[in-house]
Amino acid sequence: MKEFKGRRIAIIGGAGFIGHHLALRLKEAGAEPLVVDSLSVNNLYSIKKNMDSLPNAQLCVDMIEQRLNLMREKEISLTVADARDYDGLYNIIANLEVDSIVQMAAVAHANRSNKDPYATFDHSFRTLANALEIARVLKLQHFVYLSSSMVYGNFKTAVVTEETQCEPLGIYGSLKFGGEKYVIAYNQVFKLPYTIVRPSALYGPRCVSRRVGQALIENAIQGLEVSINGDGSDRLDFTYIDDLVSGLMNVLENDNAINQTFNLTFGEARTVAQMVNILKEHFPKVLMKNNPRDELMPARGTLSVDKAKKLIGYNPQYPLEKGFVEYIKWYKGLTCNKNALGELEKKVILPQLVSV
Repeated sequence: MKEFKGRRIAIIGGAGFIGHHLALRLKEAGAEPLVVDSLSVNNLYSIKKNMDSLPNAQLCVDMIEQRLNLMREKEISLTVADARDYDGLYNIIANLEVDSIVQMAAVAHANRSNKDPYATFDHSFRTLANALEIARVLKLQHFVYLSSSMVYGNFKTAVVTEETQCEPLGIYGSLKFGGEKYVIAYNQVFKLPYTIVRPSALYGPRCVSRRVGQALIENAIQGLEVSINGDGSDRLDFTYIDDLVSGLMNVLENDNAINQTFNLTFGEARTVAQMVNILKEHFPKVLMKNNPRDELMPARGTLSVDKAKKLIGYNPQYPLEKGFVEYIKWYKGLTCNKNALGELEKKVILPQLVSV
């Protein structure tokens, strides 16, 4: 097991939903997380630019500012830079003198990826290529790549393992799978140590990606109709953010993670209808609507986490019945002193940023 104290770990795309949670946990463990983010992909600048067209845009801005404020309070370095710029990113990473990179910069939404494949390639694959090359040139100890359960495509069995054949459906899953192959190729050719992580159906505080859990809660709080795609029978391995972050910590501290691919989920699928039923326990008057199912959304299920449990001690703690309730409580605490979902009464302070 590696000590975190004194380690310097770059998180590219680290001001996002997963990244800021990981940065906070690394700081608590004694590491020095160094966040690089353009704040422009599903983040502060892009949302502020489209305030009139995005649902609950002000709430999203408030949550992103909370992310930034939490990192500022913990004195976590944030460099604002575009990871598509190789020279700029190289100079930043080289000056930070890191031992590892966690690559998170990407378009983290399947529907958006299918609507704009060029931008998805630009912000997901080009940023990955730059990060890999920088890790190779600087001879870094570890490269961690955030992939997705979408690489499996339609599950042919109720449970998939890391050995299950991947047949992604749509732009998002295909680029994620291509990214995995590119990471592995860098190991084959240059011996760059890597770990590939496949999360699934994430949810938790300060997410602004309009994932299903976020959309359900925000509509319910406002007394609006709640809609789901399909009849609610779709099964997803819903994963609370704290479980994924704990798994990433296991990856970063354990030599057994080197050159491995891991499913990091809760490890037990639930239906969307089960998530809705939990919502109804807290919002009994909520009205439901079923929309047509998205044909490009693969049929999924449980991702086995046995490999991660055995090799790196992964131990997820949040089944949907626990994690989604925590998420609802967090939202209620966030919005209890607000009119609908307008501006928070107490604005958080943006951190000191280093722009490049």
